Amino acid sequence: MKSKEVSIDGRHGEGGGQILRTALTLSSLLSLPVRIDNIRGNRKKPGLRPQHLSAVNALATITHARVDGAEVDSTELLFEPEGVRGGDYSFHIGTAGSTGLVLQTLIPVLLFANTCSHVQISGGTHAPWSPPLHYLQSVFLPALKAMGGEADLQLLTWGWYPKGGGLIKASVYPTEGLEAIRYLHRGNLTDIHALSAASNLPLHIAERQRDRALKRLEHLGITPHTRIEHAPSPGQGTILFLAVQFQGSTAGFTSLGKRGKRAEAVADDACDLLIAFLDGGGVIDRYLADQLILYMALAKGNSAFITESITEHLLTNIWVVEQFLQVTFAVEEGAGKIGVNGLGFVP
Repeated sequence: MKSKEVSIDGRHGEGGGQILRTALTLSSLLSLPVRIDNIRGNRKKPGLRPQHLSAVNALATITHARVDGAEVDSTELLFEPEGVRGGDYSFHIGTAGSTGLVLQTLIPVLLFANTCSHVQISGGTHAPWSPPLHYLQSVFLPALKAMGGEADLQLLTWGWYPKGGGLIKASVYPTEGLEAIRYLHRGNLTDIHALSAASNLPLHIAERQRDRALKRLEHLGITPHTRIEHAPSPGQGTILFLAVQFQGSTAGFTSLGKRGKRAEAVADDACDLLIAFLDGGGVIDRYLADQLILYMALAKGNSAFITESITEHLLTNIWVVEQFLQVTFAVEEGAGKIGVNGLGFVP
């Protein structure tokens, strides 16, 4: 066992599951033991939920880690990895817990594996409080590729809350190192792609979502590319997802349907998010900002971005990264700007 061990207080800042995920990812990359106490300590129901436990077990498998405290509701965890091993893996969350959040925990680790990895994860693919798979495909993966990290993502079956049952497949390719990225100038709006989908519900619901979005966005002077999808799933659900391309960045905005919520209201929520973004000075949306922090710290050179708002979630993620790596982020909250001189990490 390594003589050094990182201790993380899960109540710090935002105090949610991202602390656990980022800590486990960095522990795995660095082959450095981590002890996490008060896991999700600021949540109404603290401790590991099934999706968090899935991330723990997945990384334990990939790194042959010794783990203490890996059970649902556990508030303490000791994770001692040996080393990253690429390969073919399959993980099952067993609920509508987010497959995307589990995958985000694995991708940085597998990028530095010795071989290409193929991963299947079953669970939720379009659930509240997590990025839908289309966001990862349309916004996150292109940003990762710009940094020199390559991964492919397929959505095989849709999994809605609360039934789950979705299935994703990802391929992650080894990188020789990540390069710095700079998102400081948004430029003009150049394209909008609107996906309206429904599972096991009348297709006219998806059509109404699309029609409402087109009406709400017609003042922008750009006709969105639209797609209606009857999504294969064991459960019911609807989504409107907007992928928005600017000259200097890409952003994504999502609204999920729920029982009693009209299709027009689903569309309005996603459109409101986009319009608020356009009215602000952000170059990237708040969700991509969260996701890029770890990669910027690992990349070679100076990375920076301007986001729509610097959230407590973002600041907490920065804090976790700084506990593991010899980096210091520059934060300009008023300007929404974050920068860091990355390490140029090579395992």
